[in-house]
Amino acid sequence: MKRVAIFISGGGSNMLSLLDAMDDPSFGAEPVLVLANSAQAGGLAKAAARGVPTAAVDHRDYADRAGFEAEITRVLDQHAPDVICLAGFMRVLTPEFTARWENRMLNIHPSLLPKYKGLHTHQRALDAGDTEGGCSVHLVTAALDDGPTLGQARVPILAGDTASDLAARVLVEEHKLYPAALRNFIAQVG
Repeated sequence: MKRVAIFISGGGSNMLSLLDAMDDPSFGAEPVLVLANSAQAGGLAKAAARGVPTAAVDHRDYADRAGFEAEITRVLDQHAPDVICLAGFMRVLTPEFTARWENRMLNIHPSLLPKYKGLHTHQRALDAGDTEGGCSVHLVTAALDDGPTLGQARVPILAGDTASDLAARVLVEEHKLYPAALRNFIAQVG
């Protein structure tokens, strides 16, 4: 049984989809920590209500990313995860941190990578005249949104779509894709 830490920054909807999937004993993984970069992240209370240990490491309390990540590492050492899932974690991690978790840290990104790395993905897809949008799960590397893709889900872009319309359709697919990609990843790494 693989031990999974989930990093969040907000309400944790993708976190909840992962927790729901891990409720199935055949999934092959269990949540051991939900960590947020703000004590105000709504997902922390949701995780705690499900009995998952939580921690808040506020990046604003540290002079630099090295100090912030040292505290994250201290918390991780207490919970000993095998895998980290970034689920709406809105902090860029240093190359040193990503190297420590090489091939053991996943991220969900709201675009069809390699298109639209970074922020404002849905508006960028609309501005480009794309006919479809989607989401990708990938391994995290030192380069932003650049690691090997583990899975993608596509949705059509409809006439009159706003970025919010597209985001809502993509989010439905994220909630299906991330658990499936994590399950496949766990099965492959044993």
